[in-house]
Amino acid sequence: MTLAKICGLTTPATLDAALRHGASHVGFVFFPPSPRHLGHDTAAGLSARVPGSIARVGVYVDPDEDLLQRTVGLVDVVQVHKVTAARAADIRTRFGRETWVAIAVRTQADLAEATGHVGAADRLLYDAKTPPGAALPGGMGLRFDWSLLDGFRHPLPWALSGGLDPANVADAIARTGASLVDVSSGVESAPGVKDVDKIAAFLKAARS
Repeated sequence: MTLAKICGLTTPATLDAALRHGASHVGFVFFPPSPRHLGHDTAAGLSARVPGSIARVGVYVDPDEDLLQRTVGLVDVVQVHKVTAARAADIRTRFGRETWVAIAVRTQADLAEATGHVGAADRLLYDAKTPPGAALPGGMGLRFDWSLLDGFRHPLPWALSGGLDPANVADAIARTGASLVDVSSGVESAPGVKDVDKIAAFLKAARS
């Protein structure tokens, strides 16, 4: 069965919907420019609601040491965007957390970055590359051409992200063979505002 991460959760009601409808992972964003950013106290409250069988993923963009020190204790997995393999490996070693590295994809050439993270990351997250100058590295509803993954030899376990929603996630899984899918804006009614019905529909479609 395909696993599914609901990312960018900010309220007890939407977190509970993700848990109730079968998410395997829940994501908490620690990146102030994002409309999904959580302060420490809010994140701590949400983290405490998550049962041990569900993985809590902290999402970071080129994080500084202070942010990591304050928040990494609230999560089981560290997902990092815009970091070098060396930086990812350092975070993984020092904090002892499963570490995912996001690979921003627009062309086949972007996938070449994946092999450089062997030994530095536990999982790769293929996400759509955002336009130059974009404030956010993801969560913008963009998707990449899934055919770029055809025949690609994945050097690590991986997840599919970028532009997924309840209407296309089943096709995405069938097309790519993804064993883990990740959604944020695709289950929102407005930027940063998760919709419990869309969460339920996405998780049902992912299981189908």
